[in-house]
Amino acid sequence: MIPDHPDALTRLRAIVHRLRAPGGCPWDREQTHETLVPHLLEEAYEVVDAIRSGDSSLLCEELGDLLLQPILHAEIAAEEGRFDLDQMAAVLSEKLIRRHPHVFGEADAATSAAVLNQWDAIKRQEKGTQKEGHLHGTGAGLPALMRAQKLQKKAARAGFDWPDTAPVFDKIQEETAELRKAMAAGDRAGIEDEIGDLFFSVVNLARKLGIESEAALAAANEKFTRRFHAVEQRLAAEGKSLEAATLAEMDAVWDAIKKEA
Repeated sequence: MIPDHPDALTRLRAIVHRLRAPGGCPWDREQTHETLVPHLLEEAYEVVDAIRSGDSSLLCEELGDLLLQPILHAEIAAEEGRFDLDQMAAVLSEKLIRRHPHVFGEADAATSAAVLNQWDAIKRQEKGTQKEGHLHGTGAGLPALMRAQKLQKKAARAGFDWPDTAPVFDKIQEETAELRKAMAAGDRAGIEDEIGDLFFSVVNLARKLGIESEAALAAANEKFTRRFHAVEQRLAAEGKSLEAATLAEMDAVWDAIKKEA
């Protein structure tokens, strides 16, 4: 039995410890840092979905599921005598204090941009990567859109950035023209290269407009899914399947649904 604790986090840690202990849950006992990676990613994306839904109850539940992941990782590490949750929290607390000298020290950072520049400078100094370049440590494991935006943000903090969006639109047009040229030449490798450049330019535009490209594309995916499902339902109500409908018929239904939304 897990006793009730006035501290909910203490109780949660006790539950996870019991799940991992001899005689606990077979699934939980089998997990390692590596096997938990897909679950960590899945829970993070489910939190994002909950935030977008605006449902506070769902957000609370999904954040709880996400919280389980670092607690499980800490429990695994503690079993191996490497670190525990208290050490994780202590390391994080010290890092937050060090990297916010404008709050906990005498430094001055009056804007968000100044805070970010200061954070990057302190981080590079701490990790001894001053000579590694400004783009060092940009998360090679991130989804491509997220990493592109992070690379661009870091470059911009170093002063490598256009002053406004006009040159970015020009760049998008330039990359589109180069893609067309590669397609006309039948250059498969060139097509892939130019599509990558086009994506990168569109991400740059999103960044300049203050839009997170990963979130924007995720929202577009959801919108497409809703509308496509609505097309299926509308055609089915008319006694037609997608396979039996013509492209013109599907487009007409799509346009009607788009206007209704």
